[in-house]
Amino acid sequence: MSTISEKIQQVRLQIDNACQACGRPGNGVQLLAVSKTFGVDAIAQAAEAGQRAFGENYIQEAVEKIRYFAEHDAWKDQGLVWHCIGPIQSNKTRLVAEHFDWVHTVDRLKTAERLSAQRPAQLAPLQVCIQVNVDGGITKSGVAPDEVAALVQQVAQLPQLQLRGVMSIPDVVPDFAAQLAVHQRVKAVFDSIAALGLPQLAQWDTISLGMTADLQAAVQAGSTMVRVGSGIFGQRDYGSAH
Repeated sequence: MSTISEKIQQVRLQIDNACQACGRPGNGVQLLAVSKTFGVDAIAQAAEAGQRAFGENYIQEAVEKIRYFAEHDAWKDQGLVWHCIGPIQSNKTRLVAEHFDWVHTVDRLKTAERLSAQRPAQLAPLQVCIQVNVDGGITKSGVAPDEVAALVQQVAQLPQLQLRGVMSIPDVVPDFAAQLAVHQRVKAVFDSIAALGLPQLAQWDTISLGMTADLQAAVQAGSTMVRVGSGIFGQRDYGSAH
């Protein structure tokens, strides 16, 4: 059985190969290790292998992990970066604002306003991606592609937030061509916002797109951050998740 360290190296090689296949530099795509439902020991193993960016879906569970690493001398200055990649209920915005470094799932102005108001002044601005529902699933989170620009212009006015880009979780499709087509639509949304030329978008540089099954298509479409969980940590036991 491969160790977490070995799996990280395998995923990084996949990213490098995907970049090479479409003529992109390998350092242009960041690996976000999705550590939801896994404990601090697994995260520590990944961190020891050089991984620094971790994605979490369940807010309360994540805060406990963030506090653990913040309070341990061996880790507090190691530059671990915590990304919220799950839905945010109104009663959880304060926890997110106070503990996370990034949020990928902003799709309403109300959520952004709460995050901005609740972000402690002594912390760096919260890095924000707008979640785009690129393929129109009615049960999915995210703003429709044609509504992204309006939301961006509203969120851009909020203090304590720094807009960075877009995130999307397209429905699973069976073949590479279909994956690439839907991912290219996400890239088109990103490009259309960049073209607005808003001064608040000086750091508009992130496309959070692609997971284990569609990593190659996401990289070819222009993803700058791929989210990999089971490919690093193994299969999840959702019985202990909330």
